[in-house]
Amino acid sequence: MRKAFFFFGILILTALSSTISIAAPATTTDAGMMFGGQWFEVNQSGTSTVNLSELPPIVELYTATWCSNCVDVEHALDGIVNETGIQQYHIHRAINEAQDPLGSIEVDQRFYDRYDVVAPPVVVFNGSVIKVGSVTDAESLESEFTTLAQQNTDISGTSTFSWNKTGDTTGTASWALNLQDLNTPNGSTLVAYVWLVEHSANFEEGTNGLVDYPHVVRDIIELGEINLTANPPLTSGTSNIVLQSTWELAAYDGNDLSVHLIYQVNLPADVEEPEEILPSTTDSPEEGLPAVSLFASISVIIGAALVRRD
Repeated sequence: MRKAFFFFGILILTALSSTISIAAPATTTDAGMMFGGQWFEVNQSGTSTVNLSELPPIVELYTATWCSNCVDVEHALDGIVNETGIQQYHIHRAINEAQDPLGSIEVDQRFYDRYDVVAPPVVVFNGSVIKVGSVTDAESLESEFTTLAQQNTDISGTSTFSWNKTGDTTGTASWALNLQDLNTPNGSTLVAYVWLVEHSANFEEGTNGLVDYPHVVRDIIELGEINLTANPPLTSGTSNIVLQSTWELAAYDGNDLSVHLIYQVNLPADVEEPEEILPSTTDSPEEGLPAVSLFASISVIIGAALVRRD
């Protein structure tokens, strides 16, 4: 009888503590905003000029082929594409990673250095808003992601991106940015990059069941830094890119690569953004824990008392 009450208390405590998931609210990063998203297929040449206000929201998803929670996040992002026009970039975990062949050490290291997270899933909107995990306190993940994606980046001007394929593994990227309005702290820098992206990679050994993994970021190549002290900030550049080191890696699942122009703001190290940007539907992400712990503890105490009484 005593053993029965004892195990009853342990089972209650274990069951309650293991099934409760607490939603972490989205917070601002201290890294700086990102914008861009103009792109071309690697095998095609072209030029594009757009107004910055027309650029899509940039969404980075930190993921892995073994991460089952990442599937929920990915489906939620796919569900808001038509409504929000988001452009997704999936960074696969690579550092100390044995199960996912789709990641890159350099790309993973850049994500860690910028956002200081190592466990997927993590979603970052426009470089400035980060959502960790797959639990939401909103109506749904789709609802929360829609709100985060629709935040105004408050930039104006134009961006021009040209890609000229010059060989089997080489190309020339040209870019020009005319910024009319960008509010950043003194000491901030703005850098232009080419992101090499694979549209879809097939990996049947992935244990989260997706099989086909889209928007995989293979490499990030710096093009040049923008002078923010100019009025207005105006700069351009041309870079010859050799894809030999990344080509074989990126050709994991065929020849479906594309080059994307991304602008990244780097805030000075001593600038910190306020943490919480959206009101939570609960007073605190940890609010539900005390009640659970109290109930579980009382159950164990009652069980122990009954044992003592016997």
